[in-house]
Parts: sequence; C-alpha cells; structure tokens
Amino acid sequence: MAERKRRLVADELAAAALQLLAQKGFDAVTIEEIAAVAGVSKRTFFRYFASKEDVVVQVLADLGPVMRTELAARPAGERPSLALRNAVWISVAACADRAERGGASERALRVVQLILGTPALLARFLERQAQWRDELAAELAHRLGLDPVTAMYPPLAAGMALSAFDAVLRRWSGSDGAEDPAALLEEAFAVLAPALDAVAGPAS
Repeated sequence: MAERKRRLVADELAAAALQLLAQKGFDAVTIEEIAAVAGVSKRTFFRYFASKEDVVVQVLADLGPVMRTELAARPAGERPSLALRNAVWISVAACADRAERGGASERALRVVQLILGTPALLARFLERQAQWRDELAAELAHRLGLDPVTAMYPPLAAGMALSAFDAVLRRWSGSDGAEDPAALLEEAFAVLAPALDAVAGPAS
C-alpha cells in the first residue's frame, strides 16, 4: 500500500508538471506551482523529487532497467547486435505504444519532445542514460565472459546501443510520432551491427 501510494503521488506530480510546462514553458514553472496543482506541499514534492527536471525525466525512468532486463533474457548465443537491438526496442516500443494509447498516464511523445527541446531536461536525461550505459555494459560483460572493469567492448557497445536509442527518439518525436520507430531502429542497427558483432567473446 505504501509503495502504491508513493507511485500515485509521483504520478500526480508528473501530471501536474507536464500540464504546467505545456501551458507556460519549462523556465516559467516553479516547484511551488507544480506542488499546488498536484495538491501537495513543497515539502512533499522534495520527498519524491530533487528538482523539476527530475519530475519530468522520471516519466521515462523505467526505460533503462527494462533494457537491461530484456538483454539479460535474450538467448545466450544470440549475436550482440541482435540482443541489443531487441533490448533497445522494448523501450522504444514502450514510448510509441504509450503515445498511441493516449490518456493522462500515456504521454511519452509529449515528454520526449519536451526533454529533447529543453536543455536542462536533456542534460538530466543524458545523466540517466549514462547510468543505463553502465548497467547495459555490465550485462554485456556477463553475457560475453569479458572483464567488466578492463574490457573496452561492453561500455563501447552499450554506448552505441544508446546512441541508436537516442537517434530513434529524435527522429520519431521530430516527426510528431509519424515515423515508424521499428523501421528507424532497424536502420540504426544495420549501421551498428558490423562493429557490435566484431567481438564474440573473451578470446576476441
């Protein structure tokens, strides 16, 4: 119950923030206003989020853990490019599906556009992606039997996969959701696959 209540309050704060940001723009909105619209105190806001950047980026925060979980579930002998493409697709598809379904809790397209168009939000989102890169790199090292500390391949491959993720989000959101994210991801990984598949394991 406590976790459900925490999630509900966090969702209400996110919804309030997005409503205000759509009306006034990022710089003009204050934390006090977000808290007031959500019906909570400023003190309560800070129990959930450290800043107004965090309350927006939090909407997409689950995408990174989802990628790692999917990568870990891929068949052991699968080519790295295919495993990473499928892992990234889970998160890209989540954004696209949420945008297509619409509704108060399904606002991924608007959030992506807001993040990519606001320098402060983009900086915070890239910080999150740096954490995701480390998590993907650790999983890649485990899958390939590589040293997670000294091997160059895992962090480079994870970074390439997240670059593809970022490029697809930019194209998809820039088209206002019109471009097919699946086709964009296929195009991106067709470019990356030769480099990603150059390392097959610890002997490479």
